[in-house]
This record gives sequence, C-alpha cells and structure tokens, in this order.
Amino acid sequence: MTDNTLPGDIFQLADDITVHRMGYGAMQLAGPGVFGPPKDYDEAIAVLRKATEMGIDHIDTSDFYGPHVTNKIIKDALRPYPDNLTIVTKVGAKRDDRGNWLPAASADELRHAVRDNLDNLGLDVLDVVNFRIHSGEDPSSPSKDSIAEPFGVLAEMQRGGLIKHLGISTATAEQVAEAQAIAPIICVQNMYNIANRGDDELIDSLARQNIAYVPYFPLGGFSPLQSETLNSVAQRLATSPMGVALAWLLQRSPNILLIPGTSSVSHLQENVAGASVELPQDAIEELNSIAG
Repeated sequence: MTDNTLPGDIFQLADDITVHRMGYGAMQLAGPGVFGPPKDYDEAIAVLRKATEMGIDHIDTSDFYGPHVTNKIIKDALRPYPDNLTIVTKVGAKRDDRGNWLPAASADELRHAVRDNLDNLGLDVLDVVNFRIHSGEDPSSPSKDSIAEPFGVLAEMQRGGLIKHLGISTATAEQVAEAQAIAPIICVQNMYNIANRGDDELIDSLARQNIAYVPYFPLGGFSPLQSETLNSVAQRLATSPMGVALAWLLQRSPNILLIPGTSSVSHLQENVAGASVELPQDAIEELNSIAG
C-alpha cells in the first residue's frame, strides 16, 4: 500500500507541516495498561516501520506512555526519521510506580517532560507538543481549571526553540480560547466518537479556523445498544466496527485527524483498510442516531 491509498486525503497542520489525515497512535506499543515494556518488542518495531511504509506520516506519542517506553521504541524503529514524519507528543501527566495516571503540570514538571521527550525520541526540537489537561480523577474527563500558567510555560519553551508547535488535549472550548490568547495552537486532542459527540460545536469551530481535531477512543464509551447498531452497520458493509468508526470520523469533518493505535501489523492494516470505506448516507444517518 502506498501513500496514495491512505484514506482521508491530507491536512495542512501548520505552515510547515502537511500530514495525511490517517495517522497512528503509539500508546498501545507499551505493555498492558500502557505500562512497562511491550509483550513483543520486535512486533512493536514492525508496526512502526509498516506504518511509515504505508505512507502514515503522523505519529502520536508521549513519554508518559510506559513511561519512556513508546518514545524509545519509536527512536529504535525509525531514527533517522523520514523528512516528512511529524511526531506529536504530549506533556502534563506522569505515572507512579503502580501505573496510575497523575497530573504533572508544574513548571518544573513540564520542562522536565519536554527534555525527556527530546532525549528519548532523539530529537533536538519537538514538532508538536500537546498540553494534556488532567482532571486528577477521570483521565478522559476535562478539568475546568485555568491552563494559563502551564500553557505559558510551554509557550516559553516554544520561544526558546525546543518546541515548534503547540496543542492541547482533553480541553473545553473555554480552555481552547484561553490557550489561543497565549500562543497559537494547531490541534486539539479530545475524546470523541459516534456515541460521544459533546465536541460537535468545538469541531466545527476549529474547522473554520483550520485547526486539527484529533479524537481518541474511537470505540470508547459505547453502550451495548449503540455497539449493536455499529456492529450491524459494519456487517452490512463487510468491514469491522473499528473501520466504520474511523470512516465515520473522516467523513464527519475535514479537520479530523485519526490516530488509531495497535500493537499488531495486521490490525494496523485492518484499521487503514476499514477507514477507507465510503459510508453511504443511510449508514451515516443510522450511526448519527446512536449519539449519547
């Protein structure tokens, strides 16, 4: 498969970055629970190399995956990096020795996290850094706190030449606006899928500004009834539920970029093939009806 066959066309992420809308999320390359080393290191290497061979030029990662695991695998697999590869990382959280997800948004913690990402990826400057807003409770639930102070620290590091571009993750529309008052952002990464559409207005607002929206958990938070509808559509179209979910996201808005994760080469290929399905209007309407 060549880059010409990736689904979803391309998106200009920034003046100096154009990516295919079909990307790859490296989170699942770490061990169970995104903690510790992978079960199969060679397969993890193979997944990353296959992704770039298929034309995927946008990889999402973080040094708190593992921690430190996925970034080191990316470096081992792909460095020296292809000129067209964009690596997007995130800071603002950390793991304790039991694998719990904890907020890490002090100035010292953010500076340390940026340095760790640089070191473990083997880079002198990071393409994109998302500030992961952590509620301290449900990791996927946005906090309503001000992000001015921590985002300002990252903006300072951007001015210092360690970061090219900034984004935010698990953010409200108000926090997006707050960040934009401090420094330009090129992407927002939130939980969003067919069944969880609380960000519909935010996606449309970002699209008007040509800012990317990057949804995670494309199959997260589905009720049994919603899953039944998704499975029915997938069966009718002779593809997988994940494929339908990804294809729906690509057709939802042109500023949506995909970062499905897997630790398997075969699943990577299935995800790309599934996202290539053109959903007919009746399928879209049926899927739209299951939104919570």
